[in-house]
Amino acid sequence: MDGNFRSAGEMAAALRAGEVSSVELTEGAIAGIERDAGVINAICVSDFDRARAAARHADQEFGRGEDRPLLGIPVTVKESYNMAGLPTTWGMPQHRGFVPAEDAVQVSRLKAAGAVVLGKTNVPLGLQDIQTFNDIYGTTNNPWDHARTSGGSSGGSAAALASGFGALSIGSDLAGSLRTPAHFCGVYAHKPTVGLAASRGMVPPAEPALPLDLDLAVVGPMARAARDLTLLLDVMAGPDPLTSGMAHHVALPPARHERLRDFRVLVLDEHPLIATGAAVRAGVNRVADTLVDGGARVERHSPLLPDLAEAGTLYTQLLFSGSVARFPVEAYEQLRTRAAGLSAHDRSLGAARLRGMACSHRDWIEVNNRRELHRHGWRQLFGEFDAVVCPITPTPAFPHDHNPDLLERRLDIDGVEYPYFDQLVWAGLATMPGLPATGIPAGRSPEGLPVGVQLIGPMFEDRTTLLLADLLEQRIGGFQAPK
Repeated sequence: MDGNFRSAGEMAAALRAGEVSSVELTEGAIAGIERDAGVINAICVSDFDRARAAARHADQEFGRGEDRPLLGIPVTVKESYNMAGLPTTWGMPQHRGFVPAEDAVQVSRLKAAGAVVLGKTNVPLGLQDIQTFNDIYGTTNNPWDHARTSGGSSGGSAAALASGFGALSIGSDLAGSLRTPAHFCGVYAHKPTVGLAASRGMVPPAEPALPLDLDLAVVGPMARAARDLTLLLDVMAGPDPLTSGMAHHVALPPARHERLRDFRVLVLDEHPLIATGAAVRAGVNRVADTLVDGGARVERHSPLLPDLAEAGTLYTQLLFSGSVARFPVEAYEQLRTRAAGLSAHDRSLGAARLRGMACSHRDWIEVNNRRELHRHGWRQLFGEFDAVVCPITPTPAFPHDHNPDLLERRLDIDGVEYPYFDQLVWAGLATMPGLPATGIPAGRSPEGLPVGVQLIGPMFEDRTTLLLADLLEQRIGGFQAPK
């Protein structure tokens, strides 16, 4: 395999053994990016001069016998993170010239761990799409099929990893933005437990980088190997040093089990609000069969599982309630009028989106109370199971669709069309209650496209799904470079 496609763990071992230098790894990654010349278009802002300097410094540290967790390893950063000296636009043309003065806390942690940052990866407009394209940097293509999306909003990061442009990347996830691109591009991603990793500096351009407690949204690691997710999460995890980090540090519990045969797993492949495509169902079943073959206890049903339809509705309302925070008053009042005209019997996801956008604070508190009941239900479920295996989206990567009206877009699931945003309900299953979820490759579709699944685990037991991902990688295989 091309040296650019080695895992971070393999690179780290080679660096420490003196078999390769950071300069060689960095130059190899840069050469790959330059050969791409926009074909994949994953790297939207390069930082090669500073990367080369960081690589030289890393080699000097190794020469002195020093070490750090990511020392000398080439990585990328999602464009939405502030990085001093580089533009942060979130794909919004009006912010084309915004350059922050300080690094985001996670960029600082990458650098403190010794990583060599190659540059920034592309994002959709405002991070609000399941695809990755904008008027500043253009479209990021799927490395497996350039006519298809790489996913969003961390689509540039997933495409970069699948193309060998760095061994690790950091992204973010509100609506599957780590897991969906990983699923579409055949790489790994981990959505941490909500609040586990500080997000300061992953902020819209020109807004102050404040230590906010985000609802639903998280920042997290992406990689080409399951163990690399743990390596990077250990660097990212921890509260903001400006707030709770002044008094608390992270001590995640160990994985519940070390052997596959000790795991108790609930497998889901059906959702009451949307169909599951045959290719994704096959991926879920492939993982389920691997678990059974490894001696794990696998079940397909449990009365302890929180109601999936209500979970999808609650997630949709919470997600869209935050999307209108800065709408003009007139536009917001129009939404309220439209929502008031809905039938009380309309329980569709479209109605949930509209109700979410017109949500009052009183309404939000009621939805949040229902969320707490779901969290309690998940705690009970994880008394009987260690993880849940389920889809990330209903289909593999779909063709580019740049219709500016996202509500008019449709998703084809085995010949039947569904509203575009309905596909978010699987990602929302972990996001709404704030649970950790690890996205892993699970094979390929008949068309040769990657198919992934997610492993959902108990809150703050991130190491359980990460260890399970590693065990599955050893049996089912993991990342394969696009042909």
